[in-house]
Amino acid sequence: MTEQNTGTADTGQAATSAYERAGVSIDAGHRAVELMKGAVARTHGPNVLGGLGGFGGLFRAAFGEMHEPVLVASTDGVGTKTKVAVKVGRYGGLGHDIVNHCVNDILVQGARPLFFLDYVAMGKLRPEAVAEVVTGAAQACEALGVALLGGETAEMPGVYVEGELDIVGTIVGVVDRPRLISGQRIQAGDCVIALPSAGLHTNGFSLARMALDDLDWHKARTDLGGQTLAEVLPVPHRAYLAAFDALEKAEIEIRGMAHITGGGLIDNPPRVFPEGIGMQIDTASWTVPPVFELIVQRAQVSRAEAFRALNMGVGFLFIVPAEQLQRALETLRAAGETPWQIGEMVRGQGVTFSGQSGPALD
Repeated sequence: MTEQNTGTADTGQAATSAYERAGVSIDAGHRAVELMKGAVARTHGPNVLGGLGGFGGLFRAAFGEMHEPVLVASTDGVGTKTKVAVKVGRYGGLGHDIVNHCVNDILVQGARPLFFLDYVAMGKLRPEAVAEVVTGAAQACEALGVALLGGETAEMPGVYVEGELDIVGTIVGVVDRPRLISGQRIQAGDCVIALPSAGLHTNGFSLARMALDDLDWHKARTDLGGQTLAEVLPVPHRAYLAAFDALEKAEIEIRGMAHITGGGLIDNPPRVFPEGIGMQIDTASWTVPPVFELIVQRAQVSRAEAFRALNMGVGFLFIVPAEQLQRALETLRAAGETPWQIGEMVRGQGVTFSGQSGPALD
């Protein structure tokens, strides 16, 4: 990556040994970089200048035919999903999680991702685990055409509990200002299309762990369709960029989008609503996946709390004019998605629910 927070200006064996006695291994940091650099390099196209090891990543701005390019940036983390990775001993999915989460966040405004930077920190550096995370991030970047430009690997004993880790990502994308999607064109009568999540994605894991920690995560469960918790919980966050591209290519007017993260279907959609417009969601339009029902049952939470803490099987929303609904659904199906109409825009505010499994919000 661009920098390793595992070294100092000291030189000599004595200084290195003292630093290691303090809990920081410079050599472990170098080993982590060696293990990941091939995967990172594969994300570098002609706009990336220089390689790994510099103090800053260099990206040549080339915005083609854009009239007024606007940069869109976001920083996020994967929360306590890191503890799930530690428990099952698999880390690569976390790299996919953080990249896809960040890509979806800027996609809501119509931005295409340019480059990504990661931060991985541990109390005691485990090069193989760090390399697994960053390699996963590089694979996700490569699949989406994003440059993994750099990042930070930090070893900080006394700050992070040994054996645990923290992951943060920053993404920068671009959109031509005339094509910026702000939600201001949304009208009552517009239709809301949902795309499924792959699971919990990167939110709700504190609740999930409280509910599920005492179960055998490696036992096949009939209420999970024969899968184990160790298989279901680490499933990576999905990216919805290809679905967006398909709708754009079909010239569907996308009036608004929502990425369903922390805050669920209750708090996220209103972030793009214009004044005086709300959303009505029909909870009978989809079947909540079994893992969410298991968490709700064992945590003994209300439906309202569940729909705020968890995505309940919904990963992303597109808001389109009613007259374009059927063509939008057909376009998404042709792109390999399984979309459905989850609701419509109405006069009012916030999100209301209909259907037998809807949360009581009053």
